[in-house]
Amino acid sequence: MKTNIFTILMTCFLITSLFSQSSVNDYKYVIVPNKYDFLKENDQYQLNSLSKFLFEKYGFTALMQGSDYPQDLNSNRCLAMNADVFKDSGMFTTKLKIILNDCNDKLIYESEIGTSRDKEYKVAYTKALRNAFESLETVNYAYAPSDNALAISATAGAADSESEEIKELKQQIQQLESEKNQGVVSSPGTSPSGAAIAVPAAAVTTAAVVNESKAPTSSETKGFNKVLYAQAIENGYQLVDSTPKVLYKVRKTNLKDVFLVEGKSAIIFKKGDNWVVEFYESNILRQEVLNIKF
Repeated sequence: MKTNIFTILMTCFLITSLFSQSSVNDYKYVIVPNKYDFLKENDQYQLNSLSKFLFEKYGFTALMQGSDYPQDLNSNRCLAMNADVFKDSGMFTTKLKIILNDCNDKLIYESEIGTSRDKEYKVAYTKALRNAFESLETVNYAYAPSDNALAISATAGAADSESEEIKELKQQIQQLESEKNQGVVSSPGTSPSGAAIAVPAAAVTTAAVVNESKAPTSSETKGFNKVLYAQAIENGYQLVDSTPKVLYKVRKTNLKDVFLVEGKSAIIFKKGDNWVVEFYESNILRQEVLNIKF
């Protein structure tokens, strides 16, 4: 019976170890904080600098928090694990363990506890940290991105590209709103002087971007608490509440999850998991979160 229990425990341990190794290998970088919570100062006793050095010793690409990150990491922070070191209580022994979390604070790896019986803080912390890092030697880290990680990176890159076009579109709407407030009416695609306005190609639709209607206000929609249902129409959707009352008519653009609001100086786009309507009201940029069901 004891033999069976021991076998089961060993099997669980091996499975856990393999899972941790596989998970760690999905990540390209490790971000080391400038300060650990159990210390009072940044890089006190040079523990944070030592952590970066030891991560690199065991094959990781380590970066200090707030340093100049590589472009792919700036585009997708989920390429990196966030490192931390925790101090366990001990009467005469300093105990430290290393934690690696993903970008959503999900635990990826936890080291064995490193210990030291030295009385001097700097010596004790340094020895305990080095002992804890010895656990990483068995991990045999080698970056091997999963298909999911590659997909996230590609999506993040596409989102960056789209954001520039969205910025251009927002500037265009602001300019049109400003002209409207000044009493100048221009045909779409021209300035008051008659010169052509450079509208992003991705934003061109069959509908006008703006007319004399006012921008949406909080009285027109109750935001996220009010469910809006998307009903397909030509070149877009109409968003209706449960009445049903049509609150918005939106037109598709060549940008994914970005719509022009018909008859208003506004756009609706997806931001994270939420839909947002963004509009200019008295030359002030405003946003409201919408609960849209497609």
